[in-house]
Amino acid sequence: MDFAPVEAGILSILPPIIAIALALITKEVIFSLIIGILSGTAIYSFSTGMGALGIITTALELMVSRVGANAEMVIFLVMLGSLTAVISIAGGSRAYGLRASARIKNGRSAGLAASFLGLILFIDDYFSIITAGTVMRPLTDRNKISREKLAYIINTTAAPVCIIVPVSSYAASVISYFPEHSSLSGMQAFLSSIPMNLYALLSIFMVFWFSVRQKGDYGPMAKAESRAETGQVSPPSSEEISDEITKIIKPETDNAKKGLALDMLVPVFVLAAVSIIAMIKNTDAGLSLAMGAFVSLLSAFILYVPRRLMKVKHFFSSVTAGAKTMVPAIIILSLAWTIAHVCRDLLSTSLYIAGLALQSNLPIALIPAIMFLTACVLSFATGTSWGTFGIIIPITLDVCNMAAPELTITALSAVLAGSIFGDHSSPISDCTILSSTGAQCPHIAHVSSQLPYALTAGSVCLAGYVIAGLTSSLGYAASVAITLPFSIVLLAIVMLIIPKIKIKSHRMSTNYHEL
Repeated sequence: MDFAPVEAGILSILPPIIAIALALITKEVIFSLIIGILSGTAIYSFSTGMGALGIITTALELMVSRVGANAEMVIFLVMLGSLTAVISIAGGSRAYGLRASARIKNGRSAGLAASFLGLILFIDDYFSIITAGTVMRPLTDRNKISREKLAYIINTTAAPVCIIVPVSSYAASVISYFPEHSSLSGMQAFLSSIPMNLYALLSIFMVFWFSVRQKGDYGPMAKAESRAETGQVSPPSSEEISDEITKIIKPETDNAKKGLALDMLVPVFVLAAVSIIAMIKNTDAGLSLAMGAFVSLLSAFILYVPRRLMKVKHFFSSVTAGAKTMVPAIIILSLAWTIAHVCRDLLSTSLYIAGLALQSNLPIALIPAIMFLTACVLSFATGTSWGTFGIIIPITLDVCNMAAPELTITALSAVLAGSIFGDHSSPISDCTILSSTGAQCPHIAHVSSQLPYALTAGSVCLAGYVIAGLTSSLGYAASVAITLPFSIVLLAIVMLIIPKIKIKSHRMSTNYHEL
């Protein structure tokens, strides 16, 4: 059914406001998105004379059309969940850990190995956290790295890595929000946003910085690392945490012990290669990702079953189990697609907001910084980046198209960066919780030790997006060439200064007490 848009004026901003407010209050993203959708279809139904019945029918028809239009993305996510499960259960992750352990001789090499493993496992944040936590924990324990530091490493190389890789579940989510007839495709915009996705890039830079500089930590993390040097890798008052992650991926038979590191690396390589080749041949981005996941899953079958790493029955039961893990993500995506189109196609929300932006005295150059802060607050409060994508990206695109087209990619990058901030650091984020479990670190210890690092990166990002907005008139390439080096240098200076401030403060306190 084709829906003719209405001009709802100020009422057009109610759906996103209701969704955001409820998300902040209830911390339930699915519930908040549903209420936001229904509030929008209610406004539309009564404006067009459809009445109360139109509230439900309009919402359902729009949801069906959106899911149908993004069927390739749904298929990709389902197969990605399946691929994650079969790779883990076949023992490829375990084999990688055993191979890496032979080369790990100290804390620096253990931290770097954990960081590089996170980079390799870029297809999905859950997969990255589950695998890296299980594989690296015995190695980091042996080399006296605190559980807090391990949790930080596996969390920082999960969502921040996925959001800058075009063949990941995050890429599939982001590109699905772009209008079909946009002058810039979703994949083109995603690729262009990578060099300006400051939070992701700076967070990855930080995790390698702290892996190399063993004495560079500050805040609760510095205390945790000092404690670990004595051999006590876990907080002294913490209770033993059940290793749920190991239970999730524990093979049903000993056959998985025959797995090789290539059993993890080959399917991941196939996924990336097939997807990229399909995109080069001008295949639709969603279809390319689905093709890559399918061929990758097929390659896993060929690798595992003939060698009896998994029986046929076991392989397909793992496929089913893995697909189920993607259900929450697909639900959130479906609702986010729907509310985005309620606002864009039914109520003309973006046009109304863009009009307000044009009439305000707010400097256009501050749009990226404002979008970054907005995304940070929403994602931190709700603990989800995907829900934040769905609410803010469509509005950002339309506002920029009307008010500042030259800032479109920069503002999109800022939204993605701010959204990842919450996914990375929020106490209620599934990634944060999963990282605590994967590292067998008490959740509050992980959150309190990681948050100063996240706030450090976030503060530098805010300054970076102010610079990006001010330099946008020079062109996107020039703006990136100025903003990215500025942000990296500023972050390095901050990370060099903060530990010294603490040391100086401690010495002054000691001298005072001696007097």
